[in-house]
Amino acid sequence: MTGPLVPFREFVLKVHSRCDLACDHCYVYEHADQSWRTRPKTISDEAVSWTARRLAEHAATHALPSVAVILHGGEPLLAGPARLRRVCEELGSALDGVAELDLRIHTNGVQLSPRYLDLFAEFGVKVGISLDGDRAANDRHRRFADGRTSHPLVLRAVELLRQERYRHLDLGLLCTVDIRNDPVAVYEALAGLAPPMVDFLLPHATWDTPPQRPDGSATAYADWLLTVFDRWTEQGRPVPVRLFSSVLSSLGGGPSLTESLGLAPTDLVVIETDGRLEQVDSLKSAYEGAAATGFDVFTHTFDEVAAHPGVRARQLGLAGVSETCRRCPVVRSCGGGLYTHRYRSANGFDNPSVYCADLAALVRGIEDRTAAATESAAVRVPAELVEAQLDLTRTLLAHLHHELDGRGGALWDAAWQLAEEVERTAGGAAALDEVLSHPYTRTWLLDALGAVRAGGRAALPVERLGATVAAAAVRAGLDLPVPVGHRDGVLFLPGLGAVRVAGPGERGTAVVRGTGTGFLVRRDGPGPGGELHIELGAAEPYPGRGAVDPGIGPGAAETPVGPGAVEPYLGPGAADGPRWQPVRALRSGGAVPAFVLDDLDPYRDCFDVPPAGRLGPAEAGAWAARIGAAWALLEGTVAGQCAEAAGTLTTLTPLPRAPAGPGRHGYGGAGLAVTGDARELALGLLSGFRRAKLRALTEVTDLYASDGSWEHRTPWYDEPVPFSRLLADTFERVGLGLFEPRFLDGVPEALDMIETAAEPTIDGKQLIAALRKEAGDPQGTSGRNGGKALPVTRVMCRTP
Repeated sequence: MTGPLVPFREFVLKVHSRCDLACDHCYVYEHADQSWRTRPKTISDEAVSWTARRLAEHAATHALPSVAVILHGGEPLLAGPARLRRVCEELGSALDGVAELDLRIHTNGVQLSPRYLDLFAEFGVKVGISLDGDRAANDRHRRFADGRTSHPLVLRAVELLRQERYRHLDLGLLCTVDIRNDPVAVYEALAGLAPPMVDFLLPHATWDTPPQRPDGSATAYADWLLTVFDRWTEQGRPVPVRLFSSVLSSLGGGPSLTESLGLAPTDLVVIETDGRLEQVDSLKSAYEGAAATGFDVFTHTFDEVAAHPGVRARQLGLAGVSETCRRCPVVRSCGGGLYTHRYRSANGFDNPSVYCADLAALVRGIEDRTAAATESAAVRVPAELVEAQLDLTRTLLAHLHHELDGRGGALWDAAWQLAEEVERTAGGAAALDEVLSHPYTRTWLLDALGAVRAGGRAALPVERLGATVAAAAVRAGLDLPVPVGHRDGVLFLPGLGAVRVAGPGERGTAVVRGTGTGFLVRRDGPGPGGELHIELGAAEPYPGRGAVDPGIGPGAAETPVGPGAVEPYLGPGAADGPRWQPVRALRSGGAVPAFVLDDLDPYRDCFDVPPAGRLGPAEAGAWAARIGAAWALLEGTVAGQCAEAAGTLTTLTPLPRAPAGPGRHGYGGAGLAVTGDARELALGLLSGFRRAKLRALTEVTDLYASDGSWEHRTPWYDEPVPFSRLLADTFERVGLGLFEPRFLDGVPEALDMIETAAEPTIDGKQLIAALRKEAGDPQGTSGRNGGKALPVTRVMCRTP
């Protein structure tokens, strides 16, 4: 089983194969593979030249923007400054104009001096140092062959790197864990040196040679690391710790940050001093020849190594771990552990890590300690979700402005400046937020960003931004002239309505300015002249959250000012005027929210069903009455959901039939069939609200990760589905099931499957807990209740 070839981006170049220390936990000299004994001490000029050539070839073939080369050993400083200079010069020359070269060196620090550091500063070589903690901890393993301590010399090296002239070269400290050492003393000794990074490494071990466990505890290494984590957290996390940051990242849906955890494919290859090409050299802990590929840098390309079965086995992600790991809820964070640590002579690497219990306890321990602090309030507080959605819309608008980079033209620039002016006025910022919160603002932004990134001229963004600013100014009652572009003779103001300012097919610009109770529209250029005065209804100039106007409204009259008399619009329930069509509010009395009936917005075509056309007054009135009856049904059975929907759902768009899924719009919108009785409309309202909410949540926080890596058999389908589908269907069915119990069939089983899956993040688990409570099953039958998880019998791995 193989996936696509993964190019190497990290190259470990062994420049010297011997060491000046005799660390008794070293995988190179003390473990199963003893191939170092037959290798030259120092890499040859020929090996360096061929390595540089192969690097440039590989980077060019795969268009790599950068490659990282780690100078390694043994102890690489034993190669001497002259040899290291030759290596840096050859590599830099070969990659010049091909890819950026990220040079690093990993050293025990004993030989480090200003002579080396000046050389490294010249070539930008970053330096990582191995240090196992305080003197007692470091002396346990990192000593000279005669037993002398190396600790003072390593501290001297660290202090050199902390000097101002070398500080930019400092990569940080690597510490191999020994559970016999005091975890707090080790951590404080390392943190006290203020490194840019600390990385804790588990000692290399396999199932044949398991790690030491003096007290017999299956989670001794997790307990040690969690003690460090607690101290690190108590101190305010003064230095980055890669292992902890990686777990926290994966728990939140992000990537692993270290090779020792996570499911990311390996992209590392080793060049030995004799030019042989090998897999990651920690494999030397497994058995003699475990890292060998049979290739060398003189006659083989790096692509040939990347295609080696041993390399490909570590590039399969989830499919490359054992069946036990594929079914484990924490596999996204631990990734099955370091490949080396899975080895057992009986069946190779098809095993969980020898540290399996430790890794599971570490991930769960960090999750338990951080969940409350890292949970997004948007998952549990509806108002926070509304605010997060507005922040997202504003961020997308800023991205669009940045990507246009002056290509929006004069109309865009004028609208951008006027938006800033609106925000500075009393009531202007709130009005702009209200218009930006319109669900179809999001549709416009996504379409516009797609068009700009595809090389489009971005005419639509120019028009909509001006219209958005004008609608905000009108809503705030500002006497501010805003130029707005129009096409096909129609100018649309989001949340207000459509004004015909020219004949069909015509394009141009009109100026909109607020009057306090309405707005004026003046068309630029030749044609019918004068100003059109739109007088909005007195109850509220913009139907939205908290609207109180009765019937279908707001009422509006169009009044000509100057030449060109037009027929007036007579208010609520009347026919549209010849030049003005208002966005209306659906209200049938009682406690029904004043939902906006938006059958005009050009960006409302964002559902999997084309939108219906403009509803006439009678049709709109009948629809409003049925929606009122539907709302009454919902209030009688799902009052809690009604209360939340009343505060978040603002806009309904009529569709010929019910949509099958959520639309591409912002929070607060829903597409609803224009036909159907009250019960059908009630289900449509509830379904639209649930779909919109889940989509809104996924847009502002990560509820799950690695979607599609697993497939889940659900209670409702014959075919397996990805986690996103399972969650969406369950989320919707819980809401609908509280209205019609038949939808709850299969929900408890689905919740069990979701809870024991590997995909949910911390926020996803927060949502699952809320779903259980909502469905009347707050405890559930799985997850970590009682410290145990049910086996996941319905999860399959999707293989490449």
